[in-house]
Amino acid sequence: MRIRLLWVGKTKEPWIAEGIEKYMALLRPMAQVSVVEVKEERGKASGSRDALEKEAERILRQAGSRFILLDEQGRGIDSPGLAGMLGGQAEAEFVIGGPYGVAQRVKEAAGQRISLSPMTFTHQMARVILLEQVYRAQMIMNRRSYHN
Repeated sequence: MRIRLLWVGKTKEPWIAEGIEKYMALLRPMAQVSVVEVKEERGKASGSRDALEKEAERILRQAGSRFILLDEQGRGIDSPGLAGMLGGQAEAEFVIGGPYGVAQRVKEAAGQRISLSPMTFTHQMARVILLEQVYRAQMIMNRRSYHN
């Protein structure tokens, strides 16, 4: 399976980068995983509608036609549900917005919108949580045990 992760901004926290690398390494035997970092708008304009629109342009230029958007207002899904969603697919693409979310047109372009949790996580923490859940889904799909 090919999994593409597209997210806004660079990973700044070393401990988050370590978590990303850990799950990327665990996933390598089961899937081809790639990451695309989209430039984040910074400075005074960050978080503004214009900034979100510029990020949206970059996201939509890079994303495929049926990406899965992580959205706090998306559909809640559990780990077996994610495994079921990914099962039988040759590829999947996930998009994580920046610290201020994404423009409405990114939400409208998404093939699906899912939520990691009813709780709110930073966009950088969501990267590690998503990778862990993708790894867990792969383990479920391959009928391999994974600690609870």
